[in-house]
Amino acid sequence: MTADMSVLSLLWDASIPVQVVMLLLVGASLMSWSIIFTKRRLIRRTKDASDEFEAAFWSGGDLNTLYRSATRAKGGSIGMASIFESGFREFNRALQADGTSNDKLIEECRRAMHVAQMREVDRLEQSLATLATIGSTSPYVGLFGTVWGIMGAFMGLANVQSATLAVVAPPIAEALIATAMGLFAAIPAVIAYNRYADKVVRLEYRYDGFMEEFSSILQRHARAKKGA
Repeated sequence: MTADMSVLSLLWDASIPVQVVMLLLVGASLMSWSIIFTKRRLIRRTKDASDEFEAAFWSGGDLNTLYRSATRAKGGSIGMASIFESGFREFNRALQADGTSNDKLIEECRRAMHVAQMREVDRLEQSLATLATIGSTSPYVGLFGTVWGIMGAFMGLANVQSATLAVVAPPIAEALIATAMGLFAAIPAVIAYNRYADKVVRLEYRYDGFMEEFSSILQRHARAKKGA
């Protein structure tokens, strides 16, 4: 009699612990792909919005007009626009306060922009840790299922008079599927984590550079208005 070696048959005939491992890996893989697609859209949207805002900012337009456009943005400002909005709002508030020195004014604007930057970076980094966890643990979870399946295969040989390849192959094959599923869940998660983490770091560098340049612009505006 020829054993049925189809993948579905092997999964169905696997032991309960191995099936549980496979279900966990399928769930981890689905979660991973969901995070990958969601994070891809978010990072692309943030980058495009930052590019658009940066082009408008350096076009030489009026800062008040740019601020009103940022506050009226549908769904709220994101990325660099959010940092600009927080900094310029604090600038206008501190400028109206009596006795505020230029250094203190710029320090308060920097603090407001830094808080906005942390909020933006946290939004971009959300769920990246989950991708890293899936990428680092899935192979070991799959390996556990493989080891358990192979142990069951060898224990089953104790009740067999003669061990043949037809007897040993199905349980070992079903055990190795767990390793394959672990790698299938881990590899995309690791690739996506490294790629998205690099994109987030690059955006963070852009935010840092913008904050420095915008702080210098605000300092010049503060001196001009107080001098007038």
